[in-house]
Amino acid sequence: MSKFKKALLQLHIFVFLAGLTGPLGFLIQLNGLVLVFYRMFITVFVLALIYIFTKKKSIYPTHTVLKLLGIGAIISLHWVCFYSSIKLANISIALVCFSCTSMFTSFIEPLVGNKKIKWADFFIGALSLLGILLIFHFDTKFRLGIMVGLLSALLASLFSVLNKGVIDTIDSFSIQFYEMLGGVLFLFFIILSTNGISHAHFAIPTQMDWFWLTILAVVCTVWSNHLMLSALKQISAFTLNVTLNMEPVYGILLAFILFKEQKQLGFSFYIGIAFIALSVIIQMFRIVKQNKLKTVH
Repeated sequence: MSKFKKALLQLHIFVFLAGLTGPLGFLIQLNGLVLVFYRMFITVFVLALIYIFTKKKSIYPTHTVLKLLGIGAIISLHWVCFYSSIKLANISIALVCFSCTSMFTSFIEPLVGNKKIKWADFFIGALSLLGILLIFHFDTKFRLGIMVGLLSALLASLFSVLNKGVIDTIDSFSIQFYEMLGGVLFLFFIILSTNGISHAHFAIPTQMDWFWLTILAVVCTVWSNHLMLSALKQISAFTLNVTLNMEPVYGILLAFILFKEQKQLGFSFYIGIAFIALSVIIQMFRIVKQNKLKTVH
């Protein structure tokens, strides 16, 4: 198997696991801020154990570590917005909003990399936005959840582009560890500054919450992020984020099966998701074509 094909396989496994995070977040009876804090805390703990037993030795300059910690803070905000969107609307709406990540990336990636905007990328991403606008216009009860979900997508685009800038010089384990640590420290500071450490604002998870949080941290964070970071060595951040548009498909199917969310959604939702699916199909055709051209030349 070529490195490119392996990267695509890793990417799609990562996307499937990402699709599980919505249903898991719905099952966990904690608010978005506390949920993400525990998720990242468990992740850091697991990564620290891996470090101890594998004796990984990677030393990086202070400015590099600080950059990774900063990206971790952005990731934590993305997750807080994502899970808050689930609580404000539902799993399906939060996952569909996440599809706008590719459109935001079409602007952010050129700006960060000092390159020209690829308008083809923008128009593909805009199909996702059109789908969101259809849902936003007709399903007014979900508007607040949609706005928080779109902020989540913007933050996701930002951290994926920033990750692309460090992936070639830093090993994936160190990226995960420092970013998750940065997220934990950032959220702990937020909780302290808002006097959130109380039973009312900083609830202790129930036994079932701990179970789902562990699955969320170990399977859907440690393992899936390793797959994503490995895939980024061979593909662009834009390709990553367009492929991530399949995340709503997996997550929504699970939401329909497990929580019967189809009863909450109107016809406009299905029209909107059709535009999102179209953007994924077009981009995947472009990826395959571009890869064939590279192989020929």
